[in-house]
Amino acid sequence: ARAACNTPGALGVARTVEIDTTGGPGFGFEHFKELDFLRDKEVVLTFDDGPWPRNAPAVLKALADECTTGIFFIIGKHATYEPEILKQVYAAGHTIGAHTWSHANLNNKKFTEAQRKDEIEKGFAAVKWALGGVSPAPFFRFPALQHPPEMVTYLGNRNVGIFSCDIDSFDFKASKPEKIVETVMKKLDTRGKGIILMHDFQKHTAEALPELLKRLKAGGYKVVAMRAKFPASTLPEYEQELVKDLKLPTVSQRPVNSVVTTVSE
Repeated sequence: ARAACNTPGALGVARTVEIDTTGGPGFGFEHFKELDFLRDKEVVLTFDDGPWPRNAPAVLKALADECTTGIFFIIGKHATYEPEILKQVYAAGHTIGAHTWSHANLNNKKFTEAQRKDEIEKGFAAVKWALGGVSPAPFFRFPALQHPPEMVTYLGNRNVGIFSCDIDSFDFKASKPEKIVETVMKKLDTRGKGIILMHDFQKHTAEALPELLKRLKAGGYKVVAMRAKFPASTLPEYEQELVKDLKLPTVSQRPVNSVVTTVSE
């Protein structure tokens, strides 16, 4: 649950919707046209590829300052690097979904169906592990929005909702934060509403977010929070495999900034 908002005039959350993911509904007009649930001037904020140090906490602060919320689609391997940051995302009341184990493009013809399934299931298991045993929402976004039809069917059978987007911020291409704000607002002014795709590890996204949220507020846009009716059901064999892998004596694969921290200078 989100904390009470103490910021006068904050963007806030206008509406919270509960999603029954039975059968694997799809959201975002880029790929899925069936479920048009957003009203005019409503947006959903989504962030892919976390959690990461520095930028993710800056994104969390910007959202907290405006008392608003988003969905974070987490890469499983990154969750095992930065479980404490992921726990902060959860503690702040945001919705957490999965984004595969290693950000693999599941449309890659080299992948077998079993390997694609492994990417999905190990990703969910890793997020649950990083959250200390709390299951994420059964919300999933394919890396690069590449949707192999058989995996769409698989997720449907697993009762996992699939997220595309309506508005891509292209923040990974932006050379400065102002470009992200301009791209999102221009597309929003055309579409009038939508699920916005961003990346919380991008430095420019963290820098752009305070201004973007202010612009949304000024433009009369309202944030919708999406919650799952029931948590994701992870598969025990993947949870066991993950715990076994994480306990093996090995040279750490974690990035240096998650191993070594300057505490005084």
